[in-house]
Amino acid sequence: MSLFKKIFSDSKKESLDKGLEKSKTSFFAKLSKAVAGKAKVDEDVLDNLEEVLVTSDVGVDTTLKIIDRIEERVSRDKYMGTEELNLILREEIASLLSETHIGEETEFRIPEEQRPYVIMVVGVNGVGKTTSIGKLAYQFKKQGLKVILGAADTFRAAAIDQLEVWAKRVDVPIVKQKMGSDPASVAYDTLSSALSQQADVVLIDTAGRLHNKVNLMNELGKVKRVMQKIIPDAPHEVLLVLDGSTGQNAFEQAKQFTKATEVTTLGITKLDGTAKGGVVIGISDQFQIPVKYIGVGEGLEDLQVFNKYEFVDSFFKSE
Repeated sequence: MSLFKKIFSDSKKESLDKGLEKSKTSFFAKLSKAVAGKAKVDEDVLDNLEEVLVTSDVGVDTTLKIIDRIEERVSRDKYMGTEELNLILREEIASLLSETHIGEETEFRIPEEQRPYVIMVVGVNGVGKTTSIGKLAYQFKKQGLKVILGAADTFRAAAIDQLEVWAKRVDVPIVKQKMGSDPASVAYDTLSSALSQQADVVLIDTAGRLHNKVNLMNELGKVKRVMQKIIPDAPHEVLLVLDGSTGQNAFEQAKQFTKATEVTTLGITKLDGTAKGGVVIGISDQFQIPVKYIGVGEGLEDLQVFNKYEFVDSFFKSE
């Protein structure tokens, strides 16, 4: 089918297939039960399919959209066999995601005229935020870009230490202050350093506390305002990192952070260790914010550019 043309290299697709294995296995086990003893897609099958999608963390709103689309196809066709259901799901979900995301791959493009390009990274503690920053730094550096990290999560000493470990591993400079320092001050110093060193990309780690929304809004707002004293249009991107293994909790985190600050892009991590990969489909559809990266393993290359067609192909690939 034309939608599912090959985009990734064999090794990247292999990694994606492996990372989604638990989600796929769980989904197909549920789907098999949903169609057991049925040759034709009928009302019962659709009711069961709805339950399968919801329990696979696709989310209620997105599930209802998918079911509506499949009902339309069933009403157009005089007969639709259950053996066709997997292909139909692939087609309709890819089509749904196509309506919210333009383009094939959505990785960050670093415009020449906007350097240093500032990416502020937000998200609660434990979602893989700092690890994602390290892997992004590695990928940018591999493209020949000069990268600087800013340790503006000053509320935990461990966050500063962890980012420093990544800076050493990837061999990029880091700007930090002691624990308890003003995060906005760290961001200011990082951007000043980036300008003086003629950096291409700046990645700013921020505090991972989903506390009172007003406090969160004020804190992130202050960091932005202080950065804009150095680079008027900073940050160029606000990347929200979500832990895919938390399922519906990831939806809630996305709601809270999108209310607190202007999130421009999403990264969804830890998909390899969970059967909740369906959350990517729901979040992609519901928040109208592009998912740029997904985490499908521990390796440096396992923070992958999210491509809806490759993702859906891996998720619904029946061997």
